[in-house]
Amino acid sequence: MMGEASPGRDKKLRARGFGRRGEWAALAVLTLKRYRILARNYSAPGGEIDLVVTKGETIAFVEVKARPEVEAARTAISAEKRRRIARAARAWISQNRWSRGYVLRGDAVFVSPRRWPEHLENAFELDLM
Repeated sequence: MMGEASPGRDKKLRARGFGRRGEWAALAVLTLKRYRILARNYSAPGGEIDLVVTKGETIAFVEVKARPEVEAARTAISAEKRRRIARAARAWISQNRWSRGYVLRGDAVFVSPRRWPEHLENAFELDLM
């Protein structure tokens, strides 16, 4: 019948909503830590960055991982994902030349239900060459 949602589609919508709520939680934590948000969901050919934030002389390219269990979130940044983030970071830097004198790093925020989001500085190495 028309109008009926499939179970697979419902699951995708729930996962997308969970991820968006995770990004909002990450934004809240980073804002409380006095980071300033420069970009959200920055996309470039071959990559995407959830958040670009700055504090002092540092710019962090942040991957947000929301999972039902925090341990699963901590292990969810694969080598391929790191390459995509680095590609997008290179594009962001080329469009924001003022950032070249800053310390650049790859951070992560791990989000799971009923836990305070965990911000990990230098969670992964950024290959910016």
